[in-house]
Amino acid sequence: MTTERTSVIPSESAFSIAQRQFDIAASQLHLDPNLRDLLRQCQRELVVHFPVKMDDGTIKVFEGFRVQHNTARGPAKGGIRYHPAVTLDEVQALAMWMTWKCAVVGIPYGGAKGGVVCDPKRMSQRELENLTRRYTTAISVLIGPDKDIPAPDVNTDAQVMAWIMDTYSMNVSHSVPAVVTGKPVSIGGSEGRQEATSRGCMYVIQEAAKHLGWSLSGLTAVVQGFGNVGAPLARFLQESGVRVVAVSDSSGGIYNPRGLDIARVTRFKAETGVVTGFPGTERVTNAELLELPCDILAPCALENQINRSNAERIKARMVAEGANGPVTPDADEVLHRRGIMVLPDILANAGGVTVSYFEWVQDLQSFFWDEAEINLKLEKIMKKAFRAVLEMSQTHEVDLRTAAQMLAISRVAEATRIRGIFP
Repeated sequence: MTTERTSVIPSESAFSIAQRQFDIAASQLHLDPNLRDLLRQCQRELVVHFPVKMDDGTIKVFEGFRVQHNTARGPAKGGIRYHPAVTLDEVQALAMWMTWKCAVVGIPYGGAKGGVVCDPKRMSQRELENLTRRYTTAISVLIGPDKDIPAPDVNTDAQVMAWIMDTYSMNVSHSVPAVVTGKPVSIGGSEGRQEATSRGCMYVIQEAAKHLGWSLSGLTAVVQGFGNVGAPLARFLQESGVRVVAVSDSSGGIYNPRGLDIARVTRFKAETGVVTGFPGTERVTNAELLELPCDILAPCALENQINRSNAERIKARMVAEGANGPVTPDADEVLHRRGIMVLPDILANAGGVTVSYFEWVQDLQSFFWDEAEINLKLEKIMKKAFRAVLEMSQTHEVDLRTAAQMLAISRVAEATRIRGIFP
């Protein structure tokens, strides 16, 4: 995933953005003030500092976080990211978005998120393993298969999840596959998990195009971020007949109005580590890439990429949020006014957590499904969720993000109200 932040406006924090989005939807719902105060804050926030022995023999202290926003509908669920720019504020926002994401697709989880302030690209495999095991031990007071289930996120993968699972299992003296999702299949991972976020996003794009009366064949697309989400999504778009004209990673972007061969770009990145320099393309920055003419723009990198500074220059007809929080509330207003449909993150990229839920269920019952069955279940859930959000949007005459938030918040509020306050 790209780490470029050239278009970020640092004046508003991620969590304040998440709270603004919540306030907009809560006002539309006329939510009880007591519930409103409760749901706009995070339930638990753990900050840890832990030592890691580096390859040169030195001891380095790292800072990490694990935040649970809400657990009214079930165990907390959310990824763990390794990045130099991770902050508690960012993790709070991501945890809140996870609550709404789980609720909008109807799976019985609350939202959580974790992160470690580090640069994994400058660390060896041994150092990453040591860091992961120490971080897991530090947050073990919160995680568990019936309490809080981590998953991969920025710069973490199936191997990191395997280390977390093993560390937790060693501490409780028996194997606990369901403590994490996104693991390798060989230790209880699920078929179809690796591309689930991208596939789910594709299902939502298909349903949105159907609603708009678009035929995907012949449309153009731009994908920012050619990582775990962006690369498979670019492939799915191309397989659906869409001409992908630009993609990017942390090195920058490549553009060819005649279209890119995504399979060749994928091989080129595997060989060189970057997409820039791919033959027959024009190099563009990540900021420039967002403003290219296209039908579908999929920001699959980091948050705040489309904001008040560039929203007027977005030329796409649809924005599908593969990343978490790539469009700010100010930009939402501009895009809505300009008639650009935004498929919000809590809907568009919920495929990952949906298949994570499938993985957790399979681990708990020790009975596994094949990929075809998983993809079929995922398609059903994602398209049903889009239709529910669309209905909310049409009923209340609001944009899709506000509609998705309203749907999710109403479900979490109802669960909170029914459960009551203990003691």
